[in-house]
Amino acid sequence: MRNKWRMPHPATMFFLLTLGVIFLSWIFDVYGLSVRLPQTGEEIRVQSLLSPEGIRWLLRHVVTNFTGFAPLGLVIVAMFGIGVAQHSGFIDACIRKGIRGRGRSPWPRIVLSVIVLGLLSNVVGDAGYIILLPIAATLFHSVGLHPVGGIIAAYVSVSCGYSANILLSTLDPMLAAATQEAADMTDVSGGRVGPLCNYYFFCASTFLLVLIIYHITRRRLLPGLGEYNGSNAFCGYKQLSRKEQRALLGAVIVGLLYAALVLWATFSSWGILRGVNGGLIRSPFIVGILFLLSLGIGLMGMVYGFASGRYRTDGDVIEGLTQPMKLLGVYFVIAFFAAQMFACFEYSHLDKCIAIMGANMLSSVRSDSLWILILFILFTALINLIMVSSTSKWAFMSFIFVPVLAGMGISPDMTQCAYRIGDSATNAITPFMFYMPLVLTYMQQYDKQSTYGSLLKYTWRYSLAILIAWTALFVLWYLCKLPLGL
Repeated sequence: MRNKWRMPHPATMFFLLTLGVIFLSWIFDVYGLSVRLPQTGEEIRVQSLLSPEGIRWLLRHVVTNFTGFAPLGLVIVAMFGIGVAQHSGFIDACIRKGIRGRGRSPWPRIVLSVIVLGLLSNVVGDAGYIILLPIAATLFHSVGLHPVGGIIAAYVSVSCGYSANILLSTLDPMLAAATQEAADMTDVSGGRVGPLCNYYFFCASTFLLVLIIYHITRRRLLPGLGEYNGSNAFCGYKQLSRKEQRALLGAVIVGLLYAALVLWATFSSWGILRGVNGGLIRSPFIVGILFLLSLGIGLMGMVYGFASGRYRTDGDVIEGLTQPMKLLGVYFVIAFFAAQMFACFEYSHLDKCIAIMGANMLSSVRSDSLWILILFILFTALINLIMVSSTSKWAFMSFIFVPVLAGMGISPDMTQCAYRIGDSATNAITPFMFYMPLVLTYMQQYDKQSTYGSLLKYTWRYSLAILIAWTALFVLWYLCKLPLGL
């Protein structure tokens, strides 16, 4: 009998990655690998996880590594609202209302809507990873498409399009502040770098990415997945009853009133959801946006449940809140091992050492400005495979590349723009993505055999096509000397 090799379970994969990080930290510690942070001159040395201190650290922090895993609390809070909305039938009613009477084949519009929402979701940070993916699976399923296709299309849109948007995202001011700080500390001239310094380019990029993701989804992803033959196979949809329509209208009205209240509390003269300085960066509105969205979705689901007759007591609402915990049981197991891997990687300093060494090597290359920018994009895309935090990478890379590229006549906003292309394009294929455990959990809900290999099989085309096309657009923009932003 021929044995067919397959990828291990996601939890096993993260456990093996943890062992790999521990082994590499020991090897590089033996050889004394170290680098210096460019902004402070502080020496960063690889720390072995097999040393006495490393073993003591690991044993002391196993629990806190898990409980402090950044996406864990966000996922639980967001899933409460989604759970009520799904359990009450509100999401199903919205889908049935949306696809009723809109033609014989509504799926192209569904696919396009998921992609656009994924690209625009970075306005509210990482909410797209948590909220949009399960809804996308339901949307795809509702029109007879494979639910995993919805998860992948939404995931690629959120991750690879993390910098593209027609609106200002939460990432824009943070990266601009780091760029300006690097320019000021290294005495680089070129004007002030503001949140909108790359707006024109990334606004145009949004339309390019929509076309690429839609084309690959339609021509490659959906045919490759085939028909879904799971336990909840698609059997068509029925019309909403009058009672359901009234319940849906009431839920939508409550949702609009809730949104108006949140916006008033944020942007009015009262503005209690703005920061102490009156801005939105790190304000209660931005920091708590995921809870606000979850509360709004849960509130609409609860109103729909009571109005439609699905809910009669508070016990029914509690049942809806607990519904996602069945799915999250698998997520908790995967997240435990993933949290240990991420924590060990950060403790060892392997990520910073490799990134800074590579950055120093690239900055020593002397070539034409355009070729340097292209190499910089490719280098960032490569480093992004092991260090996915955009702000953390740019916090030290900006102090290397902003002054070096400025010496070649490249402005800081152009350097930042090139960085953001590489930083986004490979998000979908790295196993070090913080939300990878959640994505794999969503996929396993519909296909128990889903692994990181399954995800990589379908996402590598997106990352490669987006990286090539986005870089080509950047080159065209550079040669035409078009303004990047305001």
